[in-house]
This record gives sequence, C-alpha cells and structure tokens, in this order.
Amino acid sequence: MINTSIKSVFELLQTFSTEEICIDYLEQMRWGGIVESPFDSESQIYKCSKNRYKCKNTGKYFNVKTGSMFENTKISLRKWFLAIWLVTSYKKGISSLQLAKDIDVTQKTAWFMLQRIRACFGIENSNELDGIVECDETFIGGKNKNRHKDKKVKNSRGRNFKDKVPVMGMLQRGGKMNAFVIEDTKKASIQPLIYRYINQETTKLISDEWWAYEGLDKYYDHKVIDHSKKEYVSLQDNTIHTNNIEGSWKILKNSVCGIHNHVSRKHLQKYVDEFVYKFNLREISDGERFKYLLTNSDVRTKYKDLIFSSKFE
Repeated sequence: MINTSIKSVFELLQTFSTEEICIDYLEQMRWGGIVESPFDSESQIYKCSKNRYKCKNTGKYFNVKTGSMFENTKISLRKWFLAIWLVTSYKKGISSLQLAKDIDVTQKTAWFMLQRIRACFGIENSNELDGIVECDETFIGGKNKNRHKDKKVKNSRGRNFKDKVPVMGMLQRGGKMNAFVIEDTKKASIQPLIYRYINQETTKLISDEWWAYEGLDKYYDHKVIDHSKKEYVSLQDNTIHTNNIEGSWKILKNSVCGIHNHVSRKHLQKYVDEFVYKFNLREISDGERFKYLLTNSDVRTKYKDLIFSSKFE
C-alpha cells in the first residue's frame, strides 16, 4: 500500500524506492485504476510487458507517461517525483542549478524538467472569481537605481515600462487568484481578462485609479482607490483597498529576482503560473500539492516549443 500522506523528502524517497512503485502510483493518479487509451478512449486495452499497453482500435502502444509531462523522458520517475516535490514545496521555487545538484542531472536537463513541470501549473490560473475581487498590475524587471550608469533606461518609471514586463492579476478575497503576462497596461489588454474571469455579479471589484479600468462600472460594482492622492484604504469603507493583491506581488518578485535572477519575457508566464499555483494552494500540505500536480500532469511540453521564439520574445 503506497503512503498517501507524505510529509517530507525523506518519506518521499522511502515511499518511492523503486521505479515500479513510481509507475504504479502514477497510473493510479492519472487513470484512477481504469486504463484509457490516449489514442481512442472507446478502445479496448491489452496489457503488455514492460508496463506497456496496446490500443486495440489503433494498434498503438502506450504507457502511463504517454501524453504527459513525462513522455519520452530518459530520466527516472524517482528523480521526476523528487523534482516535483521540491518545486511544489519550496515557497520561492528552486533554480535549475540547484535542482541539478539535488537530483544529480545536468543543469540543462534540470531546466527542461522545470519547464515541463511549470507547464502543468496553469491548471490553477483560470478560476472564475466573485465576491470581493482586487485587480492590480505589477512589473517584472530590474530596477534602474540598481543598474550601472551606462545601463540605465531613460524615462522608465511607473507604468512607463520600457525595461520591464507587465503582469495583471485578479485576487478574490478569501479565495483564489489569476495572473497573466500582458503586452501593455492599456484597456484592451486588461479589461478582456476581467470580463473573462470575474463574474459580473461580483459584489465589489476594486482597482486603483489607472484609466484602463474606466468603464467597468457598467458591469460591476467598481470601487476605486486613488493612489495618486496617497489613498490606500477608503476613509468611508475600510474594506475598499488593494492591499492583498499588492502584497502577493512581493512573493512573485522575490521568487523571480531572488531565486531565478533573470527570466525572459518568453517564459515569464510559466513562472507566473508557478506562483499562482502555490498561492492558490497555500493552505494545503506539501503532499497534497504533490499529488494534485501528478493528477494533472497530462501536459506535454516539447523541447522545440521551449527554445523557439514567441510573441513575447
């Protein structure tokens, strides 16, 4: 019987002592005891040797790794499980250099594993929000004051983000959060996300005075905190503020700047997804976060998809 209440790295290594145990556990997490062909869900399945299965209708072979983050990997599941535990349990994340040392792989392999794992974190970044929702943006990038004189970026302050990448977030008080890398902080970039993820019957939608939030009062009970006037909590109603989401940005920045040092615009959304995953599941145990990710590991990421350019390159 596999221990399902793992509390530490030591217990994890004891529990998953062989590759066969890891495979059996992953089959239970992904399939729940009912094997289904990834090629034809209606097909009959034949069990073959070496933990393989055959889809009768298509004649194709598969295993529990097919169609998941583990597909075609040469790294053992024991190392994958340890990597997933470390990534999901460390509040600020873990660098590829440190992971490479911890599980004895090259830094390049560790980076690819981390990117595959991060691709699964998106499951927690598409929540429908209601109640009291705070909206805000932050900017990821170095500070001008910390740069050498000849590397400072002119006219880059506030929302004039020539040297930074904007991230827009929505936080439901007492609930979950969504956050997305956006191209700019204009209305056309911000409001479609609000309409998509925030229920229009929301009790209150709170933002600062930025003009991109104008017009939302047609669909929401929109409250505004005017930071330009040094207002951070409404004098009329002390529930009107954006302090919660502003505080959460500190965690994201500590992770990106403190652990990873530099994250390209191309890959930043994956790091944001990682932050949101941990933020939304902060009340559950490390073991539960580990199991939740394995249950939702059916996201395959190819190496060429990671290294080719994107619109955020």
